[in-house]
This record gives sequence, structure tokens and C-alpha cells, in this order.
Amino acid sequence: MSGLLYLDMSQNSIEGEVPTDIGGLKAIVALNLSGNHFSGMIPTRLGELLTLQYLDLSNNSFFGQIPLFFANLISLEILNLSLNSLSGIIPKSLEKLSYLKNINVSFNDLEGEIPSGGVFANSTLQSFLGNKGLCGMHILEIPACASNNPGKQSKLKEVLLKIVTPVVIASFLIFLLVSIWIVKRQKKGKSKDVEKVQEIGTHQLVSYHEIQRATNNFDESNLIGEGSSGSVYKGTLFGGTAVAIKVLDLENEQVCKRFDTECEVMRNVRHRNLVPVITTCSSDYIRAFVLRYMPNGSLENWLYREDCHLNLHQRITIMLDVAMAIEYLQHGHVTPIVHCDLKPANVLLDEDMVAHVGDFGISKILAISKSMAHTETLGTLGYMAPEYGSEGIVSTSGDVYSYGIMLMEVLTKRRPTDEEIFHGDLDLRKWITQLFSGTMMDVVDANIFSAEEQITSKSEICIASMIELALDCTKEMPESRITMKEVVKRLNKINNTFLET
Repeated sequence: MSGLLYLDMSQNSIEGEVPTDIGGLKAIVALNLSGNHFSGMIPTRLGELLTLQYLDLSNNSFFGQIPLFFANLISLEILNLSLNSLSGIIPKSLEKLSYLKNINVSFNDLEGEIPSGGVFANSTLQSFLGNKGLCGMHILEIPACASNNPGKQSKLKEVLLKIVTPVVIASFLIFLLVSIWIVKRQKKGKSKDVEKVQEIGTHQLVSYHEIQRATNNFDESNLIGEGSSGSVYKGTLFGGTAVAIKVLDLENEQVCKRFDTECEVMRNVRHRNLVPVITTCSSDYIRAFVLRYMPNGSLENWLYREDCHLNLHQRITIMLDVAMAIEYLQHGHVTPIVHCDLKPANVLLDEDMVAHVGDFGISKILAISKSMAHTETLGTLGYMAPEYGSEGIVSTSGDVYSYGIMLMEVLTKRRPTDEEIFHGDLDLRKWITQLFSGTMMDVVDANIFSAEEQITSKSEICIASMIELALDCTKEMPESRITMKEVVKRLNKINNTFLET
């Protein structure tokens, strides 16, 4: 496709290295490969794409150094290499790209001095976040680089002693006097407002009082959900950003431990199908997560509220989104993460009905050398794998089981804890197995098709394939269950079958 101008393959699940013959796209202007599972080093033949203006390789697993050949891309205007595993320094030769307006290398393992010329002169902190080894003078929030010249260091010390020190002392005294004056004018009790704020994303830090203001002092009209661990409020931060604020119950010691767990997990994960945590706030008065607001609420609401209806295609795409999120947690980086509490209430839908998995309060980060762990913290009855509930064994196959139960629930609109139907030895899986030998409509939710919609053989094939998939996820023995990689592949195939015309 030597004449192709624009190629966008973003937000898929493509694995492996980028093919070397990508250098054959001689006319390409914009290339977007972001949000996949590409790995290996950035292919050198990208340096042959001299007409390239826009290049986005973000949110993949590329490693190695930033190639020097980027300096050959004389037409480049935007370069995004964020959310990879790139190491080494930022090539100074990138300063020479006169058309380059925006560069983003955040969340890699880069080190050394940030160049100061060209595009870097106008770059902000957001372009370099998540690289602990970077330094530089022209961006205030980045630490200055240490000098390797002992002579310069000694001269600098002399300057500091003779000139700078008196200025600093005078400035400190002025600051002290002004501070005393301000403190006297403040209302009593303002000193209690200080709290530690842990920033996870790239957004502004928020204080306890900002959260109070955003939720109108936690007014009930802003309450959008309550659970055993706390409450969730809708709020608006300064600047008009709509957020969901999850406030934990401080009286519950176990919940406070879950806060630390969730913070640890969210520092390690970034995926389009996980609920983005903007920032957190922790003090003597509050433990809270500030999350991206999901205007369409939870999957549970869409299943059980009378004014909400999901058609078959929506249910397939939502469960595919969830599967890709869990696949990422289990296979997307070195240490697998087990969610431990997959259920419709923990799946939230954004304005485009894209599903995001949230609530990592009891999740586990498995050690590299271990495929499973033991825990005393249990998930939700009905969704837990048999080995989890009886022996406390946590593994990736346990999340596969929970996913299978949720897939059954999405198709049937039957809660696995429905005591009117499931009692004794009968559970959701056995109920489906018994009834599915009859007609399809004996099993699936009646609202999955509208009154005017005709049930086609293609729809029946899709539903049968999804139920078969759910049964393969929920087998009794963990080793007999399929992996989340297989789930994603099969669901993609089901989705493509449904979309065929």
C-alpha cells in the first residue's frame, strides 16, 4: 500500500513486533498503532517514512532506546511514545525537527537530561511524567541535573556562600513575617485542612475541602451509589471536570487496607477498559478516589432497571470490553493482577457505552514466581470460583470463572444469588445447562430482542457460542478453564459473526 496516506490500527489487541516492511508506506502522513500489545524495539524502517507528520506508538510494550532515526523524519509534527518500556536518554537530535509541535514520552524508563531546544522549549511536565531518571533546568517540576565537573561545583559553592546565601536568608525572613500575618488572619481550624494527596494520574491534586466543595458537602443529591466499603458521589472539580468520588468508610479497618491495595494496583495499570483513577486523597478525615465520571452508570443498572435495555450487540461488545481489561491485567505486564471481585456492579459504562472495570479494593498482585496465592479476603458470593470460596486460593483462573458467571448473567438477566430459582445444588451454571437443550428463549433475557426485531439464525448462533464460552470459563477444576486470551479471541470471532451482513 505504498500510496496509503493514513493508517489507524489503534485500540486493538495486536501482538508481536511491528512488521519491518512498514517502511514501504512511502506516502504515509499519519500512523497510529497505539493501544495494542506491540513489543520489541521500534523498527528502524520507520526512519524511511519522510512524509510522516503524525506518529503515535503509545500504550504498547516497546523497549530499548528511542531511535536516533527519528531525527530523519523532517515532516514530523506530533510524536507520542508514552506508556511503553523505553529506556536510555532522549536524543538531543530531536531538537532539529523544526515542524515538531508536540512530543510525549511519559511513563517510560527514560533517564538523563531533557533537551532544551526545539519542541522541548515549549513542552510541559505532562510530556515527561513517569520517568524517574529524567532531569533538566527548563521545566520547573523536573529536578535539575547534577553537575559532573568538580571545578564548577566548587565555584558554585563560593557563589552560594558570598551572594546567594544572604539573599536567601533575607527572603526567608520576609516570607516568615508574611506567613505569620496570613496565619493570624485565617480562621481558627484551618490548620486541620492539611492532608497527604497521592497523585496517580496527570490531573491536579485535590484536597479534602476541594472534595467537600465538589460534592456540595457530600449532599445526598450527589450520591450515585452506596456499598459495604463506602459511598460514591458525583462532583465537579475546579475547571468544570465532572468526576465520581469514591469515599471509603474510615470506621472499617479492612476498607482502609483495601484503599492501599487499590492505590498499589492503579499505579501499575493503564488500559482503556479500566476505570481511570485521576487522583486520591488520604488524610485523618478521608480516604477517597477521584475517578473519571461514567455517565451511563453500572452494567448492573442496565440489566435490572426497568428503563434500561441492552440489545444483543451491546451485550457482546460490553463483555468484550471487560474481557480485554481482564486479559490486560493477567497478561499485559510482568506481574499478573487478579481482580477477585468481578461482577456487573463493578463494570461502569461511559458516554459511548464502552465498558470499564473498576473497584480493585481486594485485588491481588501475584508474584512473578507464583501463579496463585492464598487469601482470607473473599469476593462476592455467587461469582467466586469454588477454590476461592473453599480454600482461599486466588489465581487468574478464578477471575475467568467470575467472568463466565457474569457472562451468563448478562445473557439471562438472572443473578447467581437469586434464591427463588437457585437453591440446594442448583446454581446458575446447572440451570443454564439443563434449559439450554430446549429453545434459546427459555434461557436468554426476553428484552435482548425488541418486539419488532426478528430473531435470526445468526443471533441464535451468537448466543449459543457465548453460552458455550461461559460454560468453558466456569468449569469446576481451575486447570480445565480457558484463559482470558482465548476468551478475547472467541468473543472477537462471535462479535465479527454478528456484525457480518
